[in-house]
Amino acid sequence: MARDDVRVSQTVGAIASPVPAALQYRRGALLVAGGALAWSSSGLIARAVSTDAPTTLFWRSVFSCIFVLIYIALRDRGNTVAGFRKLGLAGIGVALSFATSMGCFIAALKETTVANVLIFQAASPFVAALLAWLWMRERVSLRSGAAILATMLGIVVMVSDSVGKGRLFGDFLSLIMGTSFAVMIVLARRHRDVAMTAATCLATALTAIASFPFATLAVSLEDLALLMVFGVCQMGLGLVMFTAGVRLIPAADAGLITVLETVLGPLWVWLAFGENPGDRALLGGSIVLAAVIAHTLLEKRAAEATG
Repeated sequence: MARDDVRVSQTVGAIASPVPAALQYRRGALLVAGGALAWSSSGLIARAVSTDAPTTLFWRSVFSCIFVLIYIALRDRGNTVAGFRKLGLAGIGVALSFATSMGCFIAALKETTVANVLIFQAASPFVAALLAWLWMRERVSLRSGAAILATMLGIVVMVSDSVGKGRLFGDFLSLIMGTSFAVMIVLARRHRDVAMTAATCLATALTAIASFPFATLAVSLEDLALLMVFGVCQMGLGLVMFTAGVRLIPAADAGLITVLETVLGPLWVWLAFGENPGDRALLGGSIVLAAVIAHTLLEKRAAEATG
């Protein structure tokens, strides 16, 4: 759950020599794929730990906050505070919306299937497109409109499988997660000067503070180790790898590669725990994934045609 930079990062222009450009693209693609692979372990770790949602959220946030803070300090070479000073109200808004998304993400993983949660997350860019149209009057293209309708259909099919299975509350939390993530995307697009890594660090601090009163601090060493992996590797390292890679390849290519998270996440849980989301959930999820992939490919083609 850390792909905040995927919709807001800009691709660095290609360098002149074709061989270095090819190597640069390969390096970027591998880094983005590594980030998506790290993120795909969220459901697996959430199923493996025995802690409740507030405790999981607290410890994951603490470890990821420390990791991202160290990363900022090393990257900015002693000028760590500068990024936080420049956040302003827009940056705080980004952090609050992302913190809400992270909190609902962890809670939803405890209440519904991993597949359902990740499909709602995959649909968030289309929710962002609707919000941008309502808020900033950004035009929604015909292909985006078709993708939004297909996504809504897929979610209806998916959620219908939750009726009678006690998963509707988890799907509702997933909806809030995806919507708050979409709000973060729109805010970041409207205020492109926001330091996203600093905003992410602040978001993890906010979720740690919010979950602290409800969390259990005394956890087993096994759970603590898993929660450290959850915060440092799944979220923190995934974010670092993605933000490094997305600067080297086109945004559309990065968006396609990150679909790996949505595909692999449920697969790991199925292999490890035999979690079957259900036939209609798989059908609905397939519709949403097809809409995401088709839309990204069409956007990529359109950008190449005009570029």
